[in-house]
Amino acid sequence: MVERNVPLYGFLPEPDRAELLRHTHVFLAEKRFEGCGGLDITDEVRVTIAAQACVLLLHRRTDYYPGLTTILVYPSSYVAGKAQRFVGGILVEGQDVRLGESWHHGTVVLSWQDVRRGAAHPHDGHNVVFHEFAHQLDSTWGRGDSTPVLQDEASFLAWAEALGRDFERFRRRTEHRRDEVLDDYGATDPAEFFAVATECFFEKPKELRQNYPRLYEELSRFYQQDPAGW
Repeated sequence: MVERNVPLYGFLPEPDRAELLRHTHVFLAEKRFEGCGGLDITDEVRVTIAAQACVLLLHRRTDYYPGLTTILVYPSSYVAGKAQRFVGGILVEGQDVRLGESWHHGTVVLSWQDVRRGAAHPHDGHNVVFHEFAHQLDSTWGRGDSTPVLQDEASFLAWAEALGRDFERFRRRTEHRRDEVLDDYGATDPAEFFAVATECFFEKPKELRQNYPRLYEELSRFYQQDPAGW
């Protein structure tokens, strides 16, 4: 099922495939899946999501997203409430159509339609599972502000430099509407930049390395993988 539903699996080196399957079994045993909006949770749903989430854990000492307990899955994109505060303390509430989201305490929400689409096109740079589980790593190891890599002062400084410089460069390029290897949504804030960069790292690694070599190097160090060499 993993080979059929997650084509990226076929590009992994053989030892990584075996490791991914082991991680997937543990993930499935530990996490709870709940269907929303009438979706039935099948083995296909569980395995497709779990295998992609575990790609981010390869080669790393891991306790399988310790802050995560539940994955909520909708049939397709869903509507969620949104509140935005403007200058002067004005609070505007509305609704937002979403493909997924990651909560800091225990939950990831995903659109099954978009999970399948992201898995089926492993080189388009868009993968909602990679994106939301990158946020889980962010909130687990860091402070939810895209400083998850930080095992020591040296790695913190390297990440801060790579993220800061490349994030500002990326924002300038999106403001001028220049073609980018990264999705424009990454310009929202550093946390989204990290999640979008993670998608690109695994799905467009050569393009990311060419355009943002410092960022690629730091992501490669964090994930302990080199997708450009697959």
